[in-house]
Amino acid sequence: MVIIKKLQNGISVALEEITYVRSISFGIWVKNGSRNERPEESGVSHFIEHMMFKGTENRSARQIAEEMDALGGQINAYTTKEYTCYHTRVLDEHFNRALDVMSDMILRSSFDQKDVERERNVITEEINMYEDAPEELVHDALQDTIWRDSSLGMPILGTTKTISTFTSESIRSYYERNYHTENIVLSVAGNFKVDKMLEQLNDALGNWTAKRPFEQYNSKATYQVSHVAREKDVEQVHACIAFQGLEREDPMKYALGVFNTIFGGGMSSRLFQKVREENGLTYSIYSYTTAFADTGLFSICGSMNPNQLERVYDLIVGEIKEAKANLLPQKLIEVTKEQLISNFIIGTESTLNRMTAAGSALLLRGQVQDNEAVIGKLSKVTAEDILEVTERVFDLNKVSWCAVGNVGEIDAHSIGKKVFHI
Repeated sequence: MVIIKKLQNGISVALEEITYVRSISFGIWVKNGSRNERPEESGVSHFIEHMMFKGTENRSARQIAEEMDALGGQINAYTTKEYTCYHTRVLDEHFNRALDVMSDMILRSSFDQKDVERERNVITEEINMYEDAPEELVHDALQDTIWRDSSLGMPILGTTKTISTFTSESIRSYYERNYHTENIVLSVAGNFKVDKMLEQLNDALGNWTAKRPFEQYNSKATYQVSHVAREKDVEQVHACIAFQGLEREDPMKYALGVFNTIFGGGMSSRLFQKVREENGLTYSIYSYTTAFADTGLFSICGSMNPNQLERVYDLIVGEIKEAKANLLPQKLIEVTKEQLISNFIIGTESTLNRMTAAGSALLLRGQVQDNEAVIGKLSKVTAEDILEVTERVFDLNKVSWCAVGNVGEIDAHSIGKKVFHI
């Protein structure tokens, strides 16, 4: 059972005691990601994530790495559109030392100008790496265009132009504006006692106070139909089709999750069987959902020989029309629900997964849903629910697409217009 408490400075904490393990997973969750940035700040949230590991008032970057390695622990971080997470997993006996490192990074990072210059080069290479990976670029290029009039459409990494302007002062200013007790939660899962853990967390982070009032940046996003073709000198065309999906708290998300698994979630999915196994047109073909606070996407992606693009599009449209026209067999739905529930339960056997689930839920939803409640909602999904959600999502008059590869030779725009009757 996850217990929610508050530190003396108001930071919310999700705590889950798991007495039969020997490890503790700990996360610091900040409700700040790329959609909190203004255009000239694009990439600063991700830049700050990097800078947290570059040294503090008490430790150099090397000392941070050596201390965590000496504990045999793991420490990492990642930035998304809506939040940043710093997390560690160590043996329970080493937790206090790991907490000292983590709190030092969060509270006392130096943001030294020399480190900013060095890390600017590292992130520039990271941006270049994505540009050289068309299978990744196709997702970002489409999302960036769909959300083009809001910060949700800005790249998490920023651009070489925006990150070239960052200084120690500008990064620190953004940190002070957006790392705030009001938009941070902590999450802990593993072998500990709640009272003792609260005492440790209060000692490390309970005296943290913000230097300025917290102001949430207004970044409302609206789905806009987008058609993108990016030329890349590669053998395959990487294609992605997208529809407006569901926002994070939409009650139909469980039905969409079941449908996504059936439609394009694995090797037994309808897309994989139809496009790859029956017709041999792609190596990979899959679908996935993306949910944000106020909007979402349903995406279908694949990689293929350029001259197969039109045929793949045709088959995808055929499967979409089939999904909208007929109820799925109840037996298939029950098998899929059991698959999802089994994966969910297996995932809860990891302290890292449990810490992540509780931390992200508390940060983004303000509460942690009981595991049995999640299982119950999945169990109640019906064929009628799935038909209703496919009707909501699959509006072929509002389909977006992106193709990355040798798109000029095949005129990807014309193929898209022909297949989708635009």
